Order: sequence, then C-alpha cells, then structure tokens
Amino acid sequence: MIEDEIRANPLLRLSINFSILVIQYCEVLDQNRKHVIGKQLLRAATSIGANAMEAQNAESKADFIHKMKVAGKEADETQYWLILCKHAKSYPDCSHLFPKLEELQKILNAILGSSK
Repeated sequence: MIEDEIRANPLLRLSINFSILVIQYCEVLDQNRKHVIGKQLLRAATSIGANAMEAQNAESKADFIHKMKVAGKEADETQYWLILCKHAKSYPDCSHLFPKLEELQKILNAILGSSK
C-alpha cells in the first residue's frame, strides 16, 4: 500500500517527518501570533513532500525531473523562511529544523543529479 511505498522511499519518509515537525513549529508560531510567516513556512515546507509524492507517478522522465525541481525550489523557500525565523528575535527557536531540511536538500540534489 501507500504506507509501504513511503517507508521504502527515504525522500518521502523524510519529507513527511519534516512536514510534521514544521506543522508543530507553525502551531507554536500561530499561538504567538506569527501568522504571516507561519503560513508561508507551512505552505513551502509541506509542498516539498507533495511534489516528491507527485513525482512518483510522473508521466515521463522530464515530468519527474520537473516535479523534483519544484520540490527543490520549495525546499529553498522553506530555508528562506526558517532563516527569517532564526534571526527574528521574537520568534521561537527553529534550529532543530535546519538539519532535517539539509538532509532533504541533499537527497533532492542527488536525485536531480542522477536523473539528468
């Protein structure tokens, strides 16, 4: 089933786990009335896995590469929002999210490098 596919696919597994961590962090942001950044971060971070999941059923190699590139762009956008949160003094600590994001970015870069 789909859960077996996710367990067997490191990118999907990591992106879902990362999304859950970001959801939890954004709930804290929401409690602290940091709605604008929280919504942007949540949208970008959860889109990484959504695009990676879509790529699993790509119509062609070019479609697969395109979807993975979109996932990479969403990872870059997520990094931007996390950097803002990290440096804004009134925001809660998000340092635990950076290593997970970097791991996802490395996997995405490796997939894109070997897919071309």
